[in-house]
Order: sequence, then structure tokens, then C-alpha cells
Amino acid sequence: MMLFVGLGNLTQAQDTSSDQGSLNGGTIDSQFDYIYNVSNNYQEYKVVKRTNLDRLKSNILDSMRTMRQEVLDLKTQISSQKDSIGTMNTVLLQAEADKEEAIAAKDNFTFFGIGIHKGVYSSMMWLLVAILAVALAFFSMQYLRSFKKIKKAQKDLAEVQEEFDSHRKNTLERERKLKRELVDAQMGKK
Repeated sequence: MMLFVGLGNLTQAQDTSSDQGSLNGGTIDSQFDYIYNVSNNYQEYKVVKRTNLDRLKSNILDSMRTMRQEVLDLKTQISSQKDSIGTMNTVLLQAEADKEEAIAAKDNFTFFGIGIHKGVYSSMMWLLVAILAVALAFFSMQYLRSFKKIKKAQKDLAEVQEEFDSHRKNTLERERKLKRELVDAQMGKK
């Protein structure tokens, strides 16, 4: 029997210490539950000890102070992160501008002191090559026509030269023949 009475006192002491510990720690909900459980009933009201009520108030105010400080810390952290994001956006925009400038510089260069895009330069060069190819074809055709005309003229000249040479020979032979006849006729008269 003593054993039961001793165990009852021990559990009651543990309940009291755990009840006291409830105001010393835990959530605010658990502290309100503790106050509700340890308060006495009077008609339809609950009678709460002033010390428990003051302790609960102190705990609530302390929790609010802690939460306010956490809110301020979070606001400071958010502000710092916004500043970092703003700085990163500025750096990103600058990097994008630098990239665009580098691409433009890569695609453009100066040609005879004039800034020109590589695509335009390439088109101009291919157009120049095409014009030169057309000019080469035109002048080659002109050369071939002229060459044919020159060959024909040389051939005609050779034929005329040949006719002239044969005509000159014939004329020289006639002239000699006439001179012989004249000489023979002059000698025959004598």
C-alpha cells in the first residue's frame, strides 16, 4: 500500500513539474492549454492565477519580439536579395550589350575606311567576280572575233601578195620579153 501511495505522490510531483515546465517552454498553444487545465472553475468561469497569467503574457510578448525580429531580418534579407538581383540584372544587361556589340564588331569591318557588314561585303565581292567574269567572257569573244578577222585578213593578204607576186613576175617577164623584142627589132634594123 505504501508503494501505491509513494507512486501516487511521485506521479503527482512529476505532473506538477511538467505543468510548471509547460509555461517555461513549448508553443503558445500548449501554454494556453496548460493554463486552461490548471485553472480552477468558479461557476461557469475559469479562475487563473495571476502569476501564470503574467508568465503567459511575458512569453507571448517575448515570442512576438522574436517574431518581429525575424520579420525584420527577413525584410533585410529580401531587400539585400532585391539589391543583388538588381545588380545582377544590370550586369546581365551590360553583358548582353557587350555580346551584341561583339557580334556586330565581328560581322562588320572597315573597307577603304568605310564600315561595312560582312554579308554586304561578300555580296559586293561576288558581284564584282560576276562582273569580271562577264567582262572576261565579252572580251574573250571580242578577241576571238578579232582573231578570226585577223586570220582572214592575213589569209587574204597572203593571197593578194601571191597574186601580186605572180602578177609582178608576169609583168617582169613581159617587160623582158618586150625589151628583147625591142632589142631584137633594133638590132634587126641595123
